[in-house]
Order: sequence, then C-alpha cells, then structure tokens
Amino acid sequence: MSSDFLRRANGFQPSRRRFVTGLAVGGIAAGAGLWRQPAFATAGLAVSPQTLTGTQFDLSIGAAPVNFTGSTRPAITVNGSIPGPVLRWREGDAVTLRVANRLGLPSSIHWHGLLLPANMDGVPGLSFDGIHPGETFTYRFDIRQSGTYWYHSHSMFQEQAGLYGAIVIDPSQPPPYRYDREHVVLLSDWTDLDPAALFRRMKKMSEHDNFYKRTVGDFVRDANRDGLSATLQDRGMWGRMRMTPTDISDINAHTYTYLLNGTAPAGNWTGLFRSGEKVLLRFINGSAMTYFDVRIPGLKMTVVAADGQYIHPVTVDEFRIAVAETFDVIVEPSGQDAYTIFAQDMGRTGHARGTLAVRQGLEAPLPAPDPRPILTMDDMGHGGMDHGSGGMKGMEGGCGASMGMKGMEGGCGANMGQMDHGGGAMPNHPASETNNPLVDMQSSAVSPKLDDPGIGLRGNGRTVLTYSAMKSLFDDPDGREPSREIELHLTGHMEKFAWSFNGQKFMDAEPVRLNYGERMRIVLVNDTMMTHPIHLHGLWSDLEDEHGNFHLRKHTVDMPPGTRRSYRVRADALGRWAYHCHLLYHMEAGMMREVRVEE
Repeated sequence: MSSDFLRRANGFQPSRRRFVTGLAVGGIAAGAGLWRQPAFATAGLAVSPQTLTGTQFDLSIGAAPVNFTGSTRPAITVNGSIPGPVLRWREGDAVTLRVANRLGLPSSIHWHGLLLPANMDGVPGLSFDGIHPGETFTYRFDIRQSGTYWYHSHSMFQEQAGLYGAIVIDPSQPPPYRYDREHVVLLSDWTDLDPAALFRRMKKMSEHDNFYKRTVGDFVRDANRDGLSATLQDRGMWGRMRMTPTDISDINAHTYTYLLNGTAPAGNWTGLFRSGEKVLLRFINGSAMTYFDVRIPGLKMTVVAADGQYIHPVTVDEFRIAVAETFDVIVEPSGQDAYTIFAQDMGRTGHARGTLAVRQGLEAPLPAPDPRPILTMDDMGHGGMDHGSGGMKGMEGGCGASMGMKGMEGGCGANMGQMDHGGGAMPNHPASETNNPLVDMQSSAVSPKLDDPGIGLRGNGRTVLTYSAMKSLFDDPDGREPSREIELHLTGHMEKFAWSFNGQKFMDAEPVRLNYGERMRIVLVNDTMMTHPIHLHGLWSDLEDEHGNFHLRKHTVDMPPGTRRSYRVRADALGRWAYHCHLLYHMEAGMMREVRVEE
C-alpha cells in the first residue's frame, strides 16, 4: 500500500488502545515502536473485535498502520480495529449510529442485507452524499429482521483497506434451534498494496496472480489421455478465448493474506468451547474478492441460516461461502480438545484458519490443501466437456461443441446459442453484447446448477453444501406470482478487466426501474468464466428452484459460470438502490446498476 495513504488520511491520530490481531500476534504496528503493545498481545493471543450493544452507537472511521505480513502498512479502521467492532442489535429496536469520519477523504458505511430507508443505506451518489472529512453522519433506522449480517464502506476501495465489521441481530422470538455459546467468524482478505494500485495492476495485467498455467508436461499428459487432436483443439480454444483453465480467481494468495476475525493464519484465532456444547458459528465472508471453502475436520456442521434467514437444517462437511454471504452453523465438539477451522480459497493458493478449543494456546493439525481445480468448457456454460479434466470429449472429429468465444467466428464459434449442451437452456443474448469490445465471451448453454457444489468441490469425498440443499424455513412471504420479468447478463472481458451487465458499464446504463409494490422476477445469466456474487440493496432476493417455485431467501445470490438463476423481488422500498457484483474490483470496473423503486 502506498506510503502516502496515511498522509492522505490526514486525520490519523494513533491511540494506545488500538490493536489489531494479525501476523502471529498483532496487526496494529505496535512492534514498529509506534506505541506500546498491549500486554495480552505479547502472550501471542489472538482476540476478537470488541462487541458493542444497545441502541446508541458512536463509530469513528480512522487510519492506522498495521502489520499482517511482516511489513507495516496503512489501513482504515473502525474504532481503532480491523475488523471494526461487532454491532449487536435486537429485532424491533430503533438504532442510532453516529459515524465520525477522521480520515482526510470522504467515507461511508453500508449496512449489508438490512431493510432500511434508502437514505440510510450508505451508498455515496445514490442514497446520500457520503461522510466528508471531519464530519459526522447519523444513521437512524428500525431493525426489522434478525440474524447475521455485516457492514462495510461503499467508498472506492476502503472496504479492502479494512473498513468492515460484523452485525448480529438477536431475534424478538426464540430461534428454531438451541445453542450454548456462539462465535462470529469473519473471513476477509488483506493486501499490503494500495487497493487503488492493485486495481490499476488488474487493468494492466489481469493474469498477474495466475502462476499455475499449463505446461508442456500437462500437454503431453492430456494428449496421452484424450488424444492429440482433442488436446490441440482444447489448447486452441482456450488460446482464442485469451483465457486459461487455471484462472479461478482474479486475485489470490500471491497477493492476499487471508484473515479470520482480523487474524492471519499464524495468529491462530481461538474460540472456546466446553465438550458437549452446541456452538453456533456465525460465518461472514467480508472479503473483497475471495471465495472460501470452509470445513472443520472432525466435525459435522449443521447449517441453520443463510444470509440471516432461517433454513431447514442441513448437515454438511464443507461449504463454499461467496463474497458477502453469511451462514450460521451449529457444531457439537467433543472427544478432542481442539479443532481447526480451515477456510481455503477457491483457487487453493492459501487459507485462513482458526481454532475451536477448550482453552487458549491449543492447535489442531491443518489439513492438506485440496488439488488446484482446472476449469472445463462445461464449467463455463459451453457443454460437451468432461467435468473431471481439461480434456474435450467428443471433439476429435471437429468443432462438436459450439462455443461463444469472441475471435472464433471463423471456426468453432459459429452459431453459438443454437444448440443445447448438457441439458442447459440456450440463452438469448442482448443486442448490447454484439460486437462489444468489452465482452470477450458468451455462454452457449446455461442452467441453474443449484445442486452443483462448485468448481473444485465435486467428488471430493465430503458432503458439500449446495443451494438446492438449502430451503427457507418459511413459505414465500409475498405469495404472488411475478407480474413481469427482467433478464440481465453478467458480462466481461478478462484481458481488459472490464465487467458489466449486458455489456454496459454502470455509467453507461439506464437504471432498472421497478414499480412500488410490484412482485417481479429477475433472471441472471452468467456469460463470463468467473463466479459473481450479486447483491441487490434494500430488497430481498427470493431465489427460485428449477421449476420456478420459491426456494431460498437471500440478499446475495452467487452466480457460477454457465448458470442461469432467477429470483423474485418485492419492490417494497422506495428510492435509489445499488445492484452490483460484490467482488469489489468487478463493481469498480463497471458491474453495477442503479435500481429505482418508484410510485
């Protein structure tokens, strides 16, 4: 991160109270001699952020040097910590939050997944003007829900720099499950780079972190397995797409350090338990760009809520949590004194970790990382390929699978969308995608894939959570059939690191207009090779099953490559709302729309 970051955030005043857990012991750079390190830090204990309760809150957005990696870097804090304090509210209360901006640049806080008036949503340029340096903005709203949520900045890249924290809302009625104690488990990613500089690097060299490109040895292995012709066609297709099957995520552990409750892996954040207790773990993915695959070796996890909403309990060994999603799970540790919470990134380049233990100082073995996944054409909505390899089944005789890749018009790319591959629907692409320099590929066959565990999780010998396995504990809260439908395509260009809806960047697109009170359907089609978590502010997204029935209420809908997923929306909140991919750099690159709910 650039050295002028703290100079630009010129309101920074170091405090002896400030401490952030990080590299082995502490993140706030006490070791740099800036101020005395707290006594508990020298013992090597990783601590959770402070929890604030009640209805009146004072939050201060500031700046501090941190050390998560061995190097001191500037960061943005809330009340002096990363993550910010856990805010604990109660359903039915009215809360007041006075947020003071001590930075030298504008800031904001968005309350992710909460139902509130548009002017309290915290998105500069849509719901308010932002919080200017030296000013205090007062948020006031009623708490109309319960569950696990989080908050973060919606100002440029401040979320990546540390401005995020957890929200826990206690229900007005007892939950439909019992537990003895609970822990918040907030996952995130940290970079020593200035986030703006990281964004510029992605625009110039989007494949910077993709160290695992296929080699000559891989070519020989694939040719022996699949045949020379199929292997040559496979390499040719990927080459014409200007993509690689190892490009799982834009940014990975070659740039990021993964944190659990603000603690790097060496810090070993520890949550305590007594043998035989039911422990509720509130998982939040507060990262900027990272999907995590989470398991606790030796323990089953019973998922009881998704995005703050109760579901029928489902017991799994592992779950993938998209950026901005939350899952509440119950575990019952017994028989050993320590268990590892292991959260590996989707590309298998690194992990966050913590420990459940009967006392501080214990550790359990770390599991070996899973093999790095290799994308197939089928993963990307271009059927006819084998899930288990990068090979091209059925391609020996020619271009047997019609591919929607730009640059292939003279060969295998002809007539994409006129065939149905693997049972998927053939999408109709909007005219704005045609000959669009910001669109480098289109799906030729898409389906909901609600029962698919995801890339890198299929057939791993563990029970993995899927969207189809989760079902809301309640019926459709609206009950009406949607009166109309809007279809949006997730589009992008990998080399240019350009992301959009329907090939149109945020600044070039008209708002999506909803009529107040209507029940309508949004259909998303992912035309890219990347996975996108899509978040609609202010309104619930009621995911439908393959038959169009209400299935699962969420605030963030994950969209893997080659998927077509639909959800119902009740337009019951007037105002201007953000609608975007929650991969921070995708949103900043253009994958965002304004939604207006109007009378």
